[in-house]
Amino acid sequence: MNQDNTQHTPMMQQYLALKAQHPDILLFYRMGDFYELFFDDARKASRLLDISLTKRGKSGGNAIPMAGVPHHAAENYLARLVQMGESVAICEQIGDPATSKGPVERQVVRIITPGTLSDEALLADRQDNCLAAVYHDGQQFGYGIIDVSTGRFVLNQFDTEEALVAELQRTQPAELLYPEGFHWYPLIEQRKGLRRRPEWEFDLGTARHLLCQQFGTRDLVGFGVEQSTTALCAAGCLLQYVKDTQRTALPHISSVSLERSQDMVIMDAATRRNLELTLNLSGTMENTLAEVLDNTTTPMGSRLLKRWIHQPSRDIEELNRRQDVIALLMEQGRHEDVRPLLRQVGDMERVLARLALRSAAPGI
Repeated sequence: MNQDNTQHTPMMQQYLALKAQHPDILLFYRMGDFYELFFDDARKASRLLDISLTKRGKSGGNAIPMAGVPHHAAENYLARLVQMGESVAICEQIGDPATSKGPVERQVVRIITPGTLSDEALLADRQDNCLAAVYHDGQQFGYGIIDVSTGRFVLNQFDTEEALVAELQRTQPAELLYPEGFHWYPLIEQRKGLRRRPEWEFDLGTARHLLCQQFGTRDLVGFGVEQSTTALCAAGCLLQYVKDTQRTALPHISSVSLERSQDMVIMDAATRRNLELTLNLSGTMENTLAEVLDNTTTPMGSRLLKRWIHQPSRDIEELNRRQDVIALLMEQGRHEDVRPLLRQVGDMERVLARLALRSAAPGI
């Protein structure tokens, strides 16, 4: 779309200005009860979603390709798009039609990407949905993940390529951020949801500032990540990306932790794959270890169990605590009494996160 915008109607001038800010992703442009897509976005959406491609009058002398989805049914279409790995900018009317001269003011209020989902309708309830970032400095890889739906924020550092590949196999991020000129791109090129980011987003000083600002602290000593500088570079990019896409305060992302390899059983990527822990060799969940063991009542219990399966603890005290709790429940016959209560609780992690996001952005 290299049109001269002055040849277009005021409405289309507004659309093209907003689209220019988001050239690589679909723009859902709110018009009354519909989200409309135009030009190449309309053609792409028509193909991906099997919706009608129509035309809307003329602008700049040419008919405008258009496709739309009803506002009330948008979640279904968004879910399908993110499952395909697409990202969508949501553009809403923020002005008052009654007082507007010309087109109603519109603004992109949120960008929905596969790795930054928080809407229940778009998430698989018994699987983690993570955004990850990778960075390399000197002899180390830095790696971090954020689960926007729960606020979980975890960092790690590795000395070898094999360790990074194993971590990617374990965490299965929906999106993976990496810096321009990443020398080890062949290690990640088969991953879905790859997003190349400018080098400055991995700047260490900026990362420290962003994290301290997010957590309301002067430094990061209390989180145990202060010296993990390569991982902090990845963390800064992660937080910047989440802020850019969510466009609201993120009060539920309130801490960050560092995972240590000495606290867990180490498995390489091939071992994880061949053990069929959560995915079988065909890529489905049938007859996996997780499917056999997962008798959890709540979605958050299921997600935690899968993390434990993929990351067996070597911490004897932690293992003893888990066994003591299980023994206590079994001895007192409480395990059956607890299950109905847990069913009523549901998915508190994600519910609390959604409440925090909504309270931070009451107008959206």
